[in-house]
Amino acid sequence: MPHEIVPRHPRRLTVRFTTLVGLLATALLTVATLGPAGTTRAADRPGPFPLDLERTGILDLQRALAARRITSVELTRAYLDRVHALNSRGPSLNAVRAIAPDALDQARAADAARRSGRARGPLHGIPVLVKDNIDVRRMPTTAGALALARSYPSGDAFLVTRLRAAGAIILGKTNLTEFANFTTNGMPSGYSGLGGQVLNPYDVSQTPSGSSSGSGVAAATALAAVTVGTETSGSILSPSVANSLVGVKPTVGLVSRTGVVPISATQDTAGPMARSVYDAAALLTALTGIDPADPATAGSASSAGTDYTRALDPAALRGARIGVASTATGNQGEALAAAKEVLRQQGATLVDVTVETGGLPPSILTYEFKRDLNAYLRRLPANAPMRTLDDVVRFNAAHAAEGTIKFGQTQLTASNDVHLDDPATRAAYESNRDAGVAAARQRIDSVLTANDLDAILFLGSGSAGIGARAQYPSVAVPIGYDPANGRPIGISLLGTAWSEARLLALAYGYEQAAHRWLPPSQVNPSLFRCAAEVTVGRGCAP
Repeated sequence: MPHEIVPRHPRRLTVRFTTLVGLLATALLTVATLGPAGTTRAADRPGPFPLDLERTGILDLQRALAARRITSVELTRAYLDRVHALNSRGPSLNAVRAIAPDALDQARAADAARRSGRARGPLHGIPVLVKDNIDVRRMPTTAGALALARSYPSGDAFLVTRLRAAGAIILGKTNLTEFANFTTNGMPSGYSGLGGQVLNPYDVSQTPSGSSSGSGVAAATALAAVTVGTETSGSILSPSVANSLVGVKPTVGLVSRTGVVPISATQDTAGPMARSVYDAAALLTALTGIDPADPATAGSASSAGTDYTRALDPAALRGARIGVASTATGNQGEALAAAKEVLRQQGATLVDVTVETGGLPPSILTYEFKRDLNAYLRRLPANAPMRTLDDVVRFNAAHAAEGTIKFGQTQLTASNDVHLDDPATRAAYESNRDAGVAAARQRIDSVLTANDLDAILFLGSGSAGIGARAQYPSVAVPIGYDPANGRPIGISLLGTAWSEARLLALAYGYEQAAHRWLPPSQVNPSLFRCAAEVTVGRGCAP
């Protein structure tokens, strides 16, 4: 079928589905740990789960649900089993930090709604994981920080209410780089004092990349159907490329930030991370909406409510004009050349362009972080453990011996020392903010207009920095794997504001022609052998 993730190899990795003995509980120094939840499959139907979740997309899941081949309860249990086998045991990917205590109750409600003819669309009954800087009721929002380990919000983030309205099951929370990689300089991507280190399933010697590393790894290994990440500058696009995913960094304002631990109101956004363009488009459709509490979403009035799956067309590249802003050599150069040839064969015209990405006004993240984090913390219940960034900095310093700040907290302290009520500081901040947005937009729009382009193509996540300053959207898509080591290679397509539908269509046209995606168990099989049903003699650690 046109939207499914197409298997490229007949061998399947089948994780043994064991009986889970509990719900996951959130603890101060633990990641996802299992507790009683009654997850035996015997009460449903015996035998192994009938779908290969690693290779199955949302459309095929919906077909199976509609045909009663599976239920959402069974699907949720199957994903929980994968979390148990791959995240907490086996390769111990450490991508999932906690499971929602009501995940199975959500699944039962989704099944009941389906039986009564009230299925709500592509995400109905589909388990989704969200990054642990996004508020989910009855779960702490930690941003990976020990200081926030017991910080419970009063309810769901706006984007989570949108997911629930679409019928999605909020399966749990993913690990991340602490405070979305704004704790200190030089901290490894995927590391947090609370959650530990996330591992890249394609090559554990390499970074999982970006602050949405847990969401990236969880999507790549199908610990949920799709995941939600957040980006300020590269934190969706970079882990999407590193984990061979389709990642969508939306226009700032398309997705509400209310209930998301912030870095910068100017640049922050949440967005989809998925194994196929269709799945990313379906998730983006559910995430959008105008939120009165987030003024930036007012600008999305013309786009909110768009069904991005309807824009997907295998022939979308026919007549398209795409600027190519990257060159490469070696294996990456060969992969890029092959991707460009696919684009041409599908009818696109490629134009070599130059987008100046350096020399922009100074970053405004340090200016905005304290202001925006304090605003988030003020919205928390009165018993929240932290009320200000200063509280966090003091907590970390007081608990340094417990590993709160293994790599330091230079960025936290730098932002804590900023005082925007000082007229000179505010003037410098506002000048850098406004000039940075204007300059980045001018550089992108001038290239698009001068060459009559639909999008600009960059190797990897090369569009991230300038796209973030401009508040413009990008879509990352896999184009292959380095034959020397199996590491993923991807491209990103950058467009002007609110061009997500066109970017997704172009990415879909490429994906459906190239079929380059491979699951991590096929690219890096040794990592998964101890989590699979294997024949005697393959060798697995005791």
